[in-house]
Amino acid sequence: GHAAKSYRKTVRQIRVEGSSATCKIIRDEFVSASTTLFGNPLSPSENRLAEGALVVGTPESSALVRELNWTANLAAVGEEGFIIRSVRVENKPITVIAANTDLGALYGSFQFLRLMQTGQPIDRLNLSERPGLQLRLMNHWDNPDGTIERGYAGRSLWQWHELPEKLSPRYADYARTCASIGINGAVINNVNADPRILAAENLRKVAALADVWRPYGVRVYVSANFAAPVRLGGLSTADPLDQGVAHWWQAKADEIYALIPDFGGFLVKANSDGQPGPNTYNRTHADGANVLADALAPHKGNVMWRAFVYDDDIDPDRAKSANIE
Repeated sequence: GHAAKSYRKTVRQIRVEGSSATCKIIRDEFVSASTTLFGNPLSPSENRLAEGALVVGTPESSALVRELNWTANLAAVGEEGFIIRSVRVENKPITVIAANTDLGALYGSFQFLRLMQTGQPIDRLNLSERPGLQLRLMNHWDNPDGTIERGYAGRSLWQWHELPEKLSPRYADYARTCASIGINGAVINNVNADPRILAAENLRKVAALADVWRPYGVRVYVSANFAAPVRLGGLSTADPLDQGVAHWWQAKADEIYALIPDFGGFLVKANSDGQPGPNTYNRTHADGANVLADALAPHKGNVMWRAFVYDDDIDPDRAKSANIE
């Protein structure tokens, strides 16, 4: 329609500057979107800068972004933020999506496409965005057998029986969907966790998902069973103050990060709804969280501790539960 014709005049050339897998995704998104919006694909071009060019890049990948000297502005948007501006270069009207990282450029590209797809004007843009939250996660309650606890929409997207050899195209579709709205992580399994998720053969499957999601900036997190040192590791205790337990978690963290260098960390539901936890050993929740945090700290991983307790020896009034700990 009219909007599409107007956009076609404003965007006549696509220049995504960079060679990473994330940059390839950005190129593919613009090819797909222009096919839908314009009726024919607007292919990325490395030719001389044209009027109506859309340039996407970082100071590292793009000479044009460096020449614009938006150093202070880019510093303000951080590692995942972006700037979108309508400017004139060589006396030609162009649009620039600039970021400090390729991931920020991906988020900026999705924002630009969102403006087009919702019929917003794009000829006089001056936008900058920085995420308000560092951790922006999906939380799945999927089980290794493909079921989903409290699930109402079918079975798990993760085909554990096929991984790691076979990768469903839906894994990339999932990460693409997450990135389009700024989601940067996903807890892939039920918080009522099966300890076997941390077994070597299953970690290779988790790593296969992480490899697909990495260019989209989606980090993998795992729900860990607090009793894994006993149920998986064969120890006699999971006491968080036991040195053998601490060494087991440290070795497991090292094993995970050898496979998944950008592993996000652990989500833990402890001493709630029958799940094991530090209270089992007369330890505090801080003791329990810290033994995992110490294991992840060298790798800069995160521990997310579900801070509520539903146990028989605690007042069953759930309205009070949030304040008990």
